[in-house]
Formats: sequence, C-alpha cells, structure tokens
Amino acid sequence: MSTLIASDLDRTLIYSAAALDLTMPDPRAPRLLCVEIHEHKPLSYMTENAATLLAALKADPDTVFVPTTTRTRKQYQRIQLPGLPAKFAICANGGQLLVDGVADRDWRRLVDARIAAECAPLDEVRAHISAAADPAWLRKERVAEDLFAYLVVERALLPGDWVKELTVWAEERGWTVSLQGRKIYAVPKPLTKSAAVHEVARRTGAELTLAAGDSLLDADLLLAADEGWRPGHGELAESGWTAPHVDVLDERGVLAGEEIVRRFATRATDSRNAPALP
Repeated sequence: MSTLIASDLDRTLIYSAAALDLTMPDPRAPRLLCVEIHEHKPLSYMTENAATLLAALKADPDTVFVPTTTRTRKQYQRIQLPGLPAKFAICANGGQLLVDGVADRDWRRLVDARIAAECAPLDEVRAHISAAADPAWLRKERVAEDLFAYLVVERALLPGDWVKELTVWAEERGWTVSLQGRKIYAVPKPLTKSAAVHEVARRTGAELTLAAGDSLLDADLLLAADEGWRPGHGELAESGWTAPHVDVLDERGVLAGEEIVRRFATRATDSRNAPALP
C-alpha cells in the first residue's frame, strides 16, 4: 500500500533553539542536527535520531513524504531536511504546490479563484490589521505570497483579547486567525493544507494519508488524514483540540518531532506489510 505522509514543519518536525524544550540534564540531551541556516546563523534543528529515521522514510519507494508548511517558498527553501529531495512540497498553507521545487501554476490559479469567490480581499484584511495593531507590541508586518498576512509581535505585550477580537472580525469575512509563537496569521478560509494534500494524493495514487501538526492551521490537515499525530505542545494542545483518529503525544519540543517521525515510519511499514485484501 502506498502511503502519503504530510507533515507540518515548524514546531512539529523542526524546532528553533527557543522551541527545543529540553528539560533533561544537559549530559542527557539528544544530539541535534541543524537543518536551517538564516542570515549565516543556525536557526532550526531536529534530533539526529529523527534525521536518520526521516532519511530512511524518504528512501522508501512506497512512501511519498510531503513537507507541508505555512512558510513561503523562500522560507521553505532555507530548510535542508535529511534524505532525498521531496518530489512534492506544500508552502503558503496550501497556496503553493511545488513539484520538484517548481511552483505548479495551475494549482495557484485554482487557489486564487476560490479565494476571490469566497473571501474579503487581502488588502482589506491587511489594512484592518495594520490599523488595529499597536506599535508598542508590533515588530513586523508581512504579506506572504500575495495570499495572506501575518504580524510578528512581542508576545508578552500583546493584549489578551486582541487576537479574539480579530478572529471575530476575520470570521465574518471568510478569514481564519492563528497565533503561533510570536506570529499572528490571518489566512483565507479556502487556503488550506488539506486541499493541497488531497491534490498530491490524487496525483500519486496514495492509498493511506498520514499527517502531523501542532497549530490551528494544521487542524484541517489532521482531519483530512487517515491517521494523525499532534505533539504535547502548541496551539492545538493549548486549545485541547482532538479528533478520534489523531493521537496526542506526551512528548514536547524536539523530542516530539522525533517521536512523530518514528510513528510515521512504523505506520508506513505496517501498511506496506499488511496482507492484500481478497
């Protein structure tokens, strides 16, 4: 049985130094592999065990591993995951489908058409966010791939009800709001990771889809999968989000990333060795 594995990246598979959550004594900490350099400095890591497992998983001819991220293409291309290059990758929360590293223009046209039909324009949302944000806690404002907007904020100074109020405003206009670490995302509802994963499954003929993620923007991805996992940290954990076919891991931080890859590998092997139905 062919298996498609769609995994979120940041705080699911890879971790910044601030997100590692290493609580054990230093001599017992896992060895880490740097998988992203930004501005000549190391930025993201996974454990060496996770790297070994992932490389073996990507080498399996019956498995299609699909990095699935809210990052832009440029941000994604900084990451150097171990193992063979991914045939497919999903960026911009499903807005960009990369095939051998090249954006699929037909897919982007479909995405743009659906957003235009169902959502308030990006310019309207961006203008509202800019006007509502307070310079006391706003650090950066960005637009990603002309698809969605996000803010980088000083989390400790962010008023507790600001995100809730923005969520209500955005909901009425067909947009979703997600707070992830120091970033606040405003994303059109039709812009989903799950839609892009369904397209990859259609193209590859995958019979089983596995997924993992930690944020509210990953919820649709997890719901669309046959089986899924979420770590013990993150937006989904904080909200208590669950689903019958999604396992909640005890592990947090970079060790959760290692356990997720281990679960992917075990399940993919089980599916490959399962007897064929009569």
